Amino acid sequence: MKKIYTALLTVATLATAALISVRGPQAQSVKAASVPKVGILQQLEHPALDEIHKGVVKGLAEEGYKGKKVKIVFQNAQGDQSNIKTMSDRFESQNVDLTVGIATAAAQGLATAANGKHPVILAGITDPVGGKLVKSNKRPGGNITGTSGDSPIKQHLNLIKAIVPKPKQIGIIYTTSDHGGTFNAKRMAALCKKEGLKYKLYSITNTNDMQQVASKMASESDVIYAPQDNGVAAAMKTLVNTANNEKVPVIPAANTMVKDGGVAAYAVSQLKLGEEAGKMAGKVLKGKNPATYPVKMVTKGHYVINKAEAKKIGLKLPAKVVNGAEKNGEVY
Repeated sequence: MKKIYTALLTVATLATAALISVRGPQAQSVKAASVPKVGILQQLEHPALDEIHKGVVKGLAEEGYKGKKVKIVFQNAQGDQSNIKTMSDRFESQNVDLTVGIATAAAQGLATAANGKHPVILAGITDPVGGKLVKSNKRPGGNITGTSGDSPIKQHLNLIKAIVPKPKQIGIIYTTSDHGGTFNAKRMAALCKKEGLKYKLYSITNTNDMQQVASKMASESDVIYAPQDNGVAAAMKTLVNTANNEKVPVIPAANTMVKDGGVAAYAVSQLKLGEEAGKMAGKVLKGKNPATYPVKMVTKGHYVINKAEAKKIGLKLPAKVVNGAEKNGEVY
């Protein structure tokens, strides 16, 4: 009887060991084969942010996260702050592994909803520190990092002076609720003051204000500067059409804003901003620590011109700018 009991115990032990050896690798392979879920939140729809979104997807793909190897959930808040909160919370209920914020308000909403539970990647955020998203650009210090499209303001002013050599007044427009736009408008104002140039700041609270504000600005200025600002970009065509009535050129910060009627820009590629953010997201998914992963500053730009718009208002663009756009930039 004892021998039978011993034999049964041996068989049971071997069977258990065999079961464990089968289950162990199965569990590991399931974990290894799990597909990460990435939530992308875009603040509103306009060409510049759409380009960043395309770039994020492209960058993720370059890191191997494409097709069946990643599940991307995209949401567009259409400029509504309540949508940002709802959509950010929805990502959390869907147990995303990482989120990407396109524009400051979207990134802030995602950061609040995530509350440190998973990484948040910034895609083209103008002022991550001022937006209270990271402690510093070199050492973000939390679960957030990404790319910043810090505008090359000096090059923008040089372009303005090249197109309108002695401006009597530079009109600078921004949206009061857009942190990046406000930040860049005030930077341009400070630089104009430093160089002894007369300027005036104009603001809109939303796109509905653009017609009235643009009309006043165009009547008082001989050149208009439109910084990286989501509200201004969304109403760019209204701004341009109004300025055209006074034959006043609009110099924007983004290449997509030139396509919408700006005469020229020294612009950072929005697609590149998104692409770099997507690659950073891929590296974070692979284990890179956001807290010590510096924010990538994308500031190298190129000339972009709109020949049709310049002709419409009777403006001759400087040869240097035209040549630069034709050789290494963009021409519309």
